[in-house]
Amino acid sequence: MKALVLTAPSTLELQDFPTPTPADDEVLIRIRACGICGSDIHGWDGSSGRRNPPLIMGHEAAGEIAATGRHARRFKPGDRVTFDSTIYCGECDDCRAGRINLCAHRRVVGVSPSEYKQHGAFAEFLAVPERIVHALPPDLSFEHAAMIEPVSIAIHAVGRLGSHRADTAVVVGAGMIGLLIVQALRWAGAKTIVAVDLENTRLELARTLGATHTFNSRTDDVPAEIAKLTNQHGADATFEVVGITPTTQLAIQLVRRGGHVVLVGNLSAKIDFPLQSAVTRELTLHGTCGSAGEYPLCIDLIARRVIDVAPLIAARASLDEGAAWFQRLSAPDGGKYMKVILEP
Repeated sequence: MKALVLTAPSTLELQDFPTPTPADDEVLIRIRACGICGSDIHGWDGSSGRRNPPLIMGHEAAGEIAATGRHARRFKPGDRVTFDSTIYCGECDDCRAGRINLCAHRRVVGVSPSEYKQHGAFAEFLAVPERIVHALPPDLSFEHAAMIEPVSIAIHAVGRLGSHRADTAVVVGAGMIGLLIVQALRWAGAKTIVAVDLENTRLELARTLGATHTFNSRTDDVPAEIAKLTNQHGADATFEVVGITPTTQLAIQLVRRGGHVVLVGNLSAKIDFPLQSAVTRELTLHGTCGSAGEYPLCIDLIARRVIDVAPLIAARASLDEGAAWFQRLSAPDGGKYMKVILEP
């Protein structure tokens, strides 16, 4: 098969690679679409330490069943499917409690930290355990199905609030995940949804996707604007979707006393954290990692266009154009492309 292989930091090569043979509990998927994730960019250049070459990256994908292992009986060749990016064991305490994203033995498709190597979907074929595979409705395109994984991250992040109401919510960072969180908040019933970013084009898109207010933190006094909107109380919940010190501090500043801060971004391993503000205002901080069983819901929301992924897809490209797209996406202006879909 053809595969786009990370052979060294910032180096991708289209290679002939052995087609995987599905194990007894696996299915072989003919990949039809796979999105380039921001984490792939940070892995490609070596900055994250989680994409150690040689590796086939790619974890946001959809395709057709090509073959099945002896004990894989839920699907047959030709079935249209997607799969969870997390390979969970299904047996540990967290898995049994439904926290499959926290599985003690989890692997992430297309990721290679020091503990393991798991090839991904920038290839013509991929074998994965049948237990992580989900059927697609016939009218959902592979291109849109490749967006299920990022949508699941947004739905899981909003779900971290549990039963706590967030009538007023602020999303700090209007990149792709931030824009999906805006839509997830609208679906969840938030009345006032504020998007904050440095780029006006992203803020305009946030408006079309459900944000009731947008502010550019480069030119607007965001804390003052949020105070006006909330009668000086602050937002019920904020979502930090970048992962650096300034945006985390802003998310904490914008929330009301006793409010909730959901930490989604993780660009920096460590930040300067305003501990006293969090303690004295008794804030609740929620970490959020991947998703935990939300795929069927996300498939339905995308299929019904409750969450619209079409405006976020910037380009479609063949596998042999993938290396050039990584160069574009890593450039200083690469942020103008929300999602690029590779089609092996």
